[in-house]
Amino acid sequence: MKEFIKNWGAFLVIIAVFAIVRFYFVTPVSVKGHSMDPTLADGQKLLTLKTDSISRLDIITLQEPDDPDKLAVKRVIGLPGETVEMRNDQLTINGDPLEETYLAEFQALFAQDQLVETYSYNELFQEIAREATNFTDDFSVVVPEGYYFVLGDNRLVSKDSRSFGFVAQTAVEGKVIWRYWPIPDMSFF
Repeated sequence: MKEFIKNWGAFLVIIAVFAIVRFYFVTPVSVKGHSMDPTLADGQKLLTLKTDSISRLDIITLQEPDDPDKLAVKRVIGLPGETVEMRNDQLTINGDPLEETYLAEFQALFAQDQLVETYSYNELFQEIAREATNFTDDFSVVVPEGYYFVLGDNRLVSKDSRSFGFVAQTAVEGKVIWRYWPIPDMSFF
């Protein structure tokens, strides 16, 4: 009987530790949609860390401001108090250019008019790609205190801060730390 209680006790402790870690520290999420292509694809599985330590270019999960029941995956571009500006596909933060190497693949396709073929799965995306003159439309914003400015990597079709506004720091669910599915694409962030 003691052995039985010992084994079940160990099992319950493991379950309790797992539940605490899951509830307070990490959360598994699925990518829904194409706004983070090509960095993250629709259906990929991620692990996020609940943290207040968010930096520029971190990929985060958040409650969409215009639909709090919807979880989105976006990249942090602007931090509180910063001026974020896009002119002719050049992003600047407080006047300093920011290199966005993670956009290179889609920017090259866009420059060669081949992004329409990449969007073969969606006629609306194809139309947007045909009509666009820049990969990212021009804008200029000042990020208020307590908020972030976020963008999807697939700038032509992403629903992000350009459409739903700034993201409150309290709306951030977590920072993406690991893509665990599919296995060939497994990577840490």
